[in-house]
Amino acid sequence: MLTLPSGLIVSCQAPVDSPLHDPEIIAAIAKTAVKRGAVGVRIDTPAHIAAVRQQVAQPIIGLWKRQFPGFSVYITPRFEEAAAIAQAGADIIAIDATLRNRPDGETVASLIAQIHQKLAKPVMADIDTLAAAIAAVEAGADCVGTTLYGYTEATKHLSPPGFELLSQLVKQLDCPVICEGGISSPTFAKQAIALGANAIVVGTAITGIDYLVQGFQEAITNS
Repeated sequence: MLTLPSGLIVSCQAPVDSPLHDPEIIAAIAKTAVKRGAVGVRIDTPAHIAAVRQQVAQPIIGLWKRQFPGFSVYITPRFEEAAAIAQAGADIIAIDATLRNRPDGETVASLIAQIHQKLAKPVMADIDTLAAAIAAVEAGADCVGTTLYGYTEATKHLSPPGFELLSQLVKQLDCPVICEGGISSPTFAKQAIALGANAIVVGTAITGIDYLVQGFQEAITNS
């Protein structure tokens, strides 16, 4: 299986109502990120992954955000989504690996097993707590990311970046650890690497034009 690259991974995504939410535009953003030194990219939806695959040779961490009534899990919740993004060209499959129920009776363990056995792809486990990370690794996850720290019911009182969680993961897990979420500056990126992260994923601070413009606009409007 592909070895996870060490360094900067750029999450190239956009809100569904954004003009940037277009496969060709996302591919251009991803190509730019790689040209400037990113070792990989993180991409949502099969259409965007397929477009990026045509432009980028570096590893793609693929995911598919899909929401189902009655379930909070939305990052590649089922094998159906995992298979689609693998077919589109993803090298690594990112899944929600929190300790929450998911649709169709899927579990973290069953999902990872199917991805390994049927797709022959490594799995990035997006977690929110140390307990979820340990369970994911025991289930066979190839790497773990702090992606959902601060975004679940169990961690909503916490704000990313989850440096304390990152330190715990580095000390207790025998697999690559990725720091994702809240890396809003080069200083934070450097700090995450110093704490032992094998790689960092930066999204909004680099590619989140919609959110960045909105933040500036709100600041000057409310001043």
